[in-house]
Amino acid sequence: MAKTFHLEIIATDRVFFQGEVEHLVVTAIDGLLGIMAGHEPLVTCLPTGELKYLVDGEWKYAAISEGFIEVMPESSIILAETCELPEEIDIKRAEEARERAREMLRQKQSIKEYYQTQAALNRAMNRLKVSQKHFKY
Repeated sequence: MAKTFHLEIIATDRVFFQGEVEHLVVTAIDGLLGIMAGHEPLVTCLPTGELKYLVDGEWKYAAISEGFIEVMPESSIILAETCELPEEIDIKRAEEARERAREMLRQKQSIKEYYQTQAALNRAMNRLKVSQKHFKY
C-alpha cells in the first residue's frame, strides 16, 4: 500500500497547498477525521477548525474556515473559505475581530445576524488558537 497520497487545499483566494502527504487530520462536522493513503472514499463538510498534515515526517498546521473535503484512496481535496498558516495570522486583527463579535453578541440582533456574528466569533477564536498553539514568536 502507498505511504503517501496527493493533497490539495484550495481556499477562495489561493491554492494553499498541493503535494504528497503521509497523513491528514481535519475537524469534520462529527469530530476529528484522520486520513491516510488508501482511505475509503467520502465527502463531508468541514466547520471552522484546525487541520494538520504530515509532510516528510513533519507536521504542518493551519487554521481553516468552513468548507468541504473529498477523500479518495489516492488523493484528497479540501475546498475552504480561508486557510492560513499560524505565522500568516495577524493576531492583532484576529483579537479585534473577536472583540467586535463579542460586542455584537451583546446587542439585540435578528436570528440571522446572531448566527453570522457567532460564525465571525468562531473564526476569530480559531485563528487565535492556532496561531498561539503553533507559531513560535
